[in-house]
Amino acid sequence: MPEGHTLHRLARRHTRLLGGRRVTVNSPQGRFADGAAAVDGMTFGRADAWGKHLVHRYRDGRREQLIHIHLGLYGAFTEAPVPMDDPVGQVRLRIESDEIGIDLRGPTACELYGPADLEALVARLGPDPLRRDAKPVDAWTAIRSSRRPIGALLMDQKVVAGVGNVYRAEVLFRAGIDPMRPGTIITRAEFDGLWADLVDLMRIGVRRGRIHVMRPDDDHGAPSYAPDRPRTYVYRRAGEACRICGTPVLIAELEARKLYWCPVCQT
Repeated sequence: MPEGHTLHRLARRHTRLLGGRRVTVNSPQGRFADGAAAVDGMTFGRADAWGKHLVHRYRDGRREQLIHIHLGLYGAFTEAPVPMDDPVGQVRLRIESDEIGIDLRGPTACELYGPADLEALVARLGPDPLRRDAKPVDAWTAIRSSRRPIGALLMDQKVVAGVGNVYRAEVLFRAGIDPMRPGTIITRAEFDGLWADLVDLMRIGVRRGRIHVMRPDDDHGAPSYAPDRPRTYVYRRAGEACRICGTPVLIAELEARKLYWCPVCQT
């Protein structure tokens, strides 16, 4: 599932490509036909992201309509110049301006939203490190009052929005924090360091279009876990030597997700 930086990058790109342009919208697959018809012919205003959620804003005069999208495990956008070819596969949503077209396939959610729906969505999410209006104190309050492991809390979208398995594993390693430590014994200084690191790393992800977590002095040695991926400290490196101390990286399952950490560097 894409992590938060991907959705923010998509929001910026969609705003750049479509913002201020009148668009035609349809649902070749048919599953979003009524929703597409509701915004067809409107002007694309902008796209926003909260955690792993993307919202498209359409305007017709003073009237605004929203489309909420959650990519889930299989959702993906593709782009093509207009006129676009006939749809291939299950295209849930097609948006076309006078220059560019965007197709959406396989999302977990693609639905019309009103202002109240968006307000309810934002209310149930934790602060997003990539949003300037984020309130990290809300995440700190949730963490310090919970005995769940910090490794689980960072993945809970109600605590921090947008963090996925890669960022979770890597920021905890960079902070030297054992992912099994209960939230109640995370200090405020440790939380502040985690939050600041998430902000920095996720902003890099938005700029580069890929996760990059290695400090310059450590960016060498064993290759990445896949040919097209950047190096990581512990993520998907179970059994391999820690890049810092040489101890084998451990793997466990925590709340149905794989967890990676170094038992020596993380205490």
